[in-house]
Amino acid sequence: MKIAAIRIRGIIGVRKQIEDTLNKLRLRKKFVCVILDDRPEILGMLKKVQNYIAYGPINKETLKLLLMERARMPGNKKITIAGKNLENFLEEFLSGRKKLQDLGIKPFFRLHPPRGGFKKSIKLMYPKGILGYNKEINELIRRMI
Repeated sequence: MKIAAIRIRGIIGVRKQIEDTLNKLRLRKKFVCVILDDRPEILGMLKKVQNYIAYGPINKETLKLLLMERARMPGNKKITIAGKNLENFLEEFLSGRKKLQDLGIKPFFRLHPPRGGFKKSIKLMYPKGILGYNKEINELIRRMI
């Protein structure tokens, strides 16, 4: 299973340890999304920075939409993969046999602020806010694409 993590809050006033962990997760700016493996080491890092990010399991349809709309190659070029090749890559990526870098795709996705705004607070944890482990992460990603 893959986990999507989105940086929600900014860098001002962040402790050095938290900032280093965000950098290791490649969440250097606001509204950046990364796709991570579901491993204990990664989950520990996500829990450490949960006051600054929203994360949760990503489904195949959202991942496909994210790749088609927001994936970029070096030089800020859109990817040129379609049809059966994309479906095969998604299957292998979700099973862990391939990585985004195998296609030459940057390991992060730049997103917009969500259309319609945040429905909940960006300062509180889920379920009152959107930070931390968020079951509605797929709907949030679709609004940010």
